[in-house]
Amino acid sequence: MSPAHTPPADLRAALTAVLDGAARAWLDQALDEAAAHPGTHGPISVWELRLAEAGRRCGPAHADAARVLVLHAARAGADALTRVYYQGTADERRAVLHALPHLVPGPDALALVEDALRTNDTRLVAAALGPYAARHLDAHQWRHAVLKCLFTGVPVDHVADLARRAAADAELARMLADYAAERTAAGRPVPEDLHRVLALTESEPSAPGPADPHGKES
Repeated sequence: MSPAHTPPADLRAALTAVLDGAARAWLDQALDEAAAHPGTHGPISVWELRLAEAGRRCGPAHADAARVLVLHAARAGADALTRVYYQGTADERRAVLHALPHLVPGPDALALVEDALRTNDTRLVAAALGPYAARHLDAHQWRHAVLKCLFTGVPVDHVADLARRAAADAELARMLADYAAERTAAGRPVPEDLHRVLALTESEPSAPGPADPHGKES
């Protein structure tokens, strides 16, 4: 269950099904508070405090989903998400990145994706390459993000809409071939994911279609 790819209503249903009673009660209260008081109140909002509690209350395996739901209930826009991202922990930053496709329709929060892609935190890099990045990163940035995955060992399965964006991309194919040649010359193995992406560059682009907010085409 990917928080970035799953509509919030489905995400909440799935999360509720796996939480114990105390965690479900905490989540319900946190979401009610966020919906009732979505703006900034004092130095920090109640819902921002809930973001910090999510790991302890719901467990590390479910914290990302819980945080995304709190952000969605609070109707956090680009400004609020930017504040949470830069003031938050790595876990909270990852949740912001997962929440972007649900909350920011345009490119207003693209700087957060760009910041995450500059880090060496592989979990942030993976979170940054969800549906929001697939929609809004330009071709140059997107190609370098794919290469960053290969450099850092992030599986390319995390790159949303990979097949469509890589299709018939001759420049990406050139970059991949150059990287493979460098690895081979240095006596180092070529990542299997590189061959996967290179094969995608040889495919034909799919017919354009309207994309839904979660990066799936209809």
